[in-house]
Amino acid sequence: MPPGDLDRALCGLEFPTDENLIVGLESADDAGVYKISDDLAIIQTVDFFTPIVDDPYWFGQIAAANALSDVYAMGGVPKTAMNIIAFPIKEMDISILRQILQGGIDKMKEADVVLVGGHSIEDSELKYGLSVTGFIHPQKVLTKKTLKAGDRLILTKPLGTGIINTAIKGGLASDEITDTVTKLMATLNRGAAEIMKDFPVHACTDITGFGLLGHVAEMVVGSGLAVNIQADTTPFLYEAREYANMGLVPAGAYNNRSFREHMVDFSPSVDTVMQDILFDPQTSGGLLICVEADSAEALVDRLRKSGLTYSAIIGEVISEPKERITVINV
Repeated sequence: MPPGDLDRALCGLEFPTDENLIVGLESADDAGVYKISDDLAIIQTVDFFTPIVDDPYWFGQIAAANALSDVYAMGGVPKTAMNIIAFPIKEMDISILRQILQGGIDKMKEADVVLVGGHSIEDSELKYGLSVTGFIHPQKVLTKKTLKAGDRLILTKPLGTGIINTAIKGGLASDEITDTVTKLMATLNRGAAEIMKDFPVHACTDITGFGLLGHVAEMVVGSGLAVNIQADTTPFLYEAREYANMGLVPAGAYNNRSFREHMVDFSPSVDTVMQDILFDPQTSGGLLICVEADSAEALVDRLRKSGLTYSAIIGEVISEPKERITVINV
C-alpha cells in the first residue's frame, strides 16, 4: 500500500486501548507491545506479500525473515508464529505451496521460533507471510522515536534490493546478483539485534517498503529532532546504481519520494540516482540502529566481525532544523 494511504484510512477512528498497552496504533511503530507483567511484555506483528523471487522455497524464507524482523527491531526475541496463506489452488500445483511453507519453516527453525498454526484462503494471487509474537522486558522496548541528539545511525544491510528485483523481473539481472540479493533478503536480523543489546542503543527500526528515507522520516516526525544522512557512507549494492541509471526504479520508490520529499534536503552533490536508492523500497532490509556516538564505531566493528560486513555509520541525530532530513556527501 502506498505510504500515507493507511494513515488516511485510520484517521478519525477511535482505537480500543488498555493501560498495559505500551506501543499501539497511535505511534505507528514497527510492532505492537503489550505488558504482561513487570518483567514481561509481548511484541505482536504481522506481514505478508506476493512473491518477489521466482523460487518458491526462497520466497518462503524471505517472507518469514521479513515478518520476524519487526520483533528484532523492537529489541525483542520472536517466540511463536502463525502462517498467513493465500493460494490459487486451481492455477498452481500444491507442491509450490509446500516449497513456500518449507522455506518459512526452515527460517523459523533458524530463528528458534515455534509455528503454532495459521490461516489459509483460496485467492487469485499468491501471498505468504507470518503473524509473529515475541518477548521483551517492558523497560527495554526500542521504538522509532526515542532517538537522542548526538546519536549515530548505523545500517546493517545494503540498500538497492527493490531496484535489483525490478531488474530481475525484467530479465536483466545476472545470476550472481540475483543470488546475492536473494540471500540478503533471507538473512535474519537476529544477529544484529543480539549484538546491539550490548550497546547504548536508544532507537531502532528496520528498513522495508518505505525505503531508508521513508523510515528515517518516521523516526523524526514528532521527535523534535533532525537527522543528517551521509550518502557516501550509506551501503548499497553497486548493481542498483547501474540498473537505476537504466531507469529500472520501482514505482514504490517514486511513491516514497512523493510522500516524504518535502522533509528532505539533498546536497547538490547527491545525484538523482543516489536519491532513488535512498527512497528504494526494501524487502527484509537491515536494521537502522540509533546508538550513542561514543559506541558507534565499536558497534559497527562487532557487526562486521559477526558477518554483517555491510554495516556502516550513515548519519547522526541533530537538533536543528527540527523534523527534517539533510542528505550530504562528506
